[in-house]
Amino acid sequence: MMRRQALAAGLAAAILTGCGGSFATGFDAPLDEQFSRSWQVGGVSVAVPASLTTTEANVLVPDADIVWHGEPRGDRRAQVARILEEGLRKGSAGLRGPTRVALQAQVVEFHGVTPIAVNQAPAAVHNISYVIRVVEASTGEILAGPDAIQADLPAFTQSSAAVAAANGVSERQRIVDHIARATAGWLGIGPDPRETFVSLGR
Repeated sequence: MMRRQALAAGLAAAILTGCGGSFATGFDAPLDEQFSRSWQVGGVSVAVPASLTTTEANVLVPDADIVWHGEPRGDRRAQVARILEEGLRKGSAGLRGPTRVALQAQVVEFHGVTPIAVNQAPAAVHNISYVIRVVEASTGEILAGPDAIQADLPAFTQSSAAVAAANGVSERQRIVDHIARATAGWLGIGPDPRETFVSLGR
């Protein structure tokens, strides 16, 4: 048994070593807080293009635009849209100005972590990117964007995943919270979350 576990861990490391690199949470620049503070978000919509591919393959490095195993099997595009919507609403909750606006976003990539990666990979990354814009709610006038936001996040695997699960911290909640931080930073109403990191992952 121990030999099989060591072999699996070594295989995971060998496969992922070729997929390591630099990742980031980033965007061009935060919006001017003096401008965005005049907004109040009345609606959030998230588009997930039909052209984005999905997969249920439980492999270390799945080949698809959307990879999500953090909820029971179902409409993965709809699940991902709800995750992004929750993050956008949470990240924009501090806006309480007089001008009602809507946030409109489109998913570009959403990679969760497969069960086999959680159990065997020495490290992994949630690769998440979306395009966002702000429109005036009544007229549809574009007030900001469209801007691309990259919201990569180191994933929990092996012992760190076990600790998180024991403490009730789900992969889904971590991603929602990270999207919220990225969105608040882009809106100029939260700390600047932009950073790069190096990890094994895709």
